[in-house]
Amino acid sequence: MYRYDEFDAGFVAERVAQFTDQVERRLAGTLSEDQFKPLRLMNGVYLQLHAYMLRVAIPYGTLSSRQMRCFAHIARTYDKGYGHFTTRQNLQFNWPALKDVPAILRELAAVEMHCIQTSGNCIRNTTADQFAGAAADEIEDPRPYAEIIRQWSSLHPEFSFLPRKFKIALTGAPSDRAAIQVHDIGYQVVKDAMGEVGFAVYVGGGQGRTPLIAHRIREFLPKADLLSYTNSILRVYNLEGRRDNKFKARIKILVHEKGADAIREAVEADFAANHDAGLTLPQGEIDRITAYFTLPDLAARPQVSAAVEARRTSDPAFARFLARNVFPHKVPGHGVLTVSLKPTDGIPGDATAEQMDHLADLAQRYSADELRVSHEQNIVLPHVRLDDLPAIYDSLRANDLAADNVGLVSDIICCPGLDYCALATARSIPIAQAISKRFAEPERTAEIGDLRVKISGCINACGHHHVGHIGILGLDKAGQETYQLTLGGSADERCSIGDITGRGFSAERIVDAVETVVDTYLSHRTGAEESFIDAYRRLGMKPFKEALYVPAA
Repeated sequence: MYRYDEFDAGFVAERVAQFTDQVERRLAGTLSEDQFKPLRLMNGVYLQLHAYMLRVAIPYGTLSSRQMRCFAHIARTYDKGYGHFTTRQNLQFNWPALKDVPAILRELAAVEMHCIQTSGNCIRNTTADQFAGAAADEIEDPRPYAEIIRQWSSLHPEFSFLPRKFKIALTGAPSDRAAIQVHDIGYQVVKDAMGEVGFAVYVGGGQGRTPLIAHRIREFLPKADLLSYTNSILRVYNLEGRRDNKFKARIKILVHEKGADAIREAVEADFAANHDAGLTLPQGEIDRITAYFTLPDLAARPQVSAAVEARRTSDPAFARFLARNVFPHKVPGHGVLTVSLKPTDGIPGDATAEQMDHLADLAQRYSADELRVSHEQNIVLPHVRLDDLPAIYDSLRANDLAADNVGLVSDIICCPGLDYCALATARSIPIAQAISKRFAEPERTAEIGDLRVKISGCINACGHHHVGHIGILGLDKAGQETYQLTLGGSADERCSIGDITGRGFSAERIVDAVETVVDTYLSHRTGAEESFIDAYRRLGMKPFKEALYVPAA
């Protein structure tokens, strides 16, 4: 993991001191809320429906056990005993008192964490594949480059007041686990014909009010040019992006209106004119940052012992857990373990202080002291020995963390919705809980197979509903919560935006509608090997719409 140097520590300490003074002035009444708002947003403090919310950055989703224990401590001391992991690989505390925020920031700084640029019209927390550095299918770990972007972009004077917020994601494998095509900039690690490693560059993706898939504007970018090219994209956006209408101020709108070819030409022209202006990355600097992300010393081992195989055979729940939650590791005899934060009837993404402490203990004992946060609101132990899986599973089960549903219908992405968010127009959490309960039977979810359900409580799409195989958007229709259903979305390398089925459903009917969609899929698929998304792409909307909107007799 990256470790703060003296500059990082000084930089964060200065920001904590500055914001402490701002909070004191706000509490004393010498700063109005209008004056305070831009200051708190630059430090990750939101004013939600019931209280302030503090959003903590987890750069590229990587955490140490020490940092996770700090989260647990803050949850107990300053909040209501839990935290919420988000789709931006951040952590949100939903109930801190404003007077306590400076103390929280000092506690975070002590473990090399902060809340800078987790909100505001700036470059937000750069995210990455949650399996980075561990996955067997990876070309190269993208996290060193995410860290380089973080260092370069933090309080960058030209990009701290952009037309709108700006999001960057990186993936190091052919399988996109970071949803890079629905980001303002997406970087995919690739190899050219000579075997050199660099990046394919995607620009102009996003969700929200106008969901759009990014365009691939460059097939290969040398690693040394990462910052220079990023700088050129941002300069084009900063100069040409609309500022007259916040709904049209994202780079996706600029790309859509001008066309990908015109944006490519503008970026390439700026890059050609400015790429020697001090932003070319020296190999020594790449090597210095990369050294922080070396693979732990993991000795290759046999795949699994006879004892693990015996447990798999005798314990169906353990067998399901291995099948759904463990991904191949690049070192034989090891696995990448996803811990689901989606228990039946739970709140997706929430973890109690006790659970966070327990995850920290497991990481320290079994995963080289490292954890990850996924954009799917789960926690990952990236470096576990396969022989340790029975002990890990038993420990997780004792702490209500052993759900074996990764990638299944109950592994739901869900925003906080109207239970917390001032922008929300409908509740998300109760709908997610009801769907989870409806599909709680393991045999049924196994029959259904891979199916990604994603729920947002408003058009801002924090729940990524546009790219759910089944997406649900909560809306207010004449004072009634109504849920719009979309089908066929996907956030992976075959990225697609879901199609709206038709008129919305009431809160009482939306779960039945989801079940109707699932049953229609099961009755039309060519066999158990045909996934929901593949069946939808083959069948189209027609059979689903006919089942959902049966004419009255």
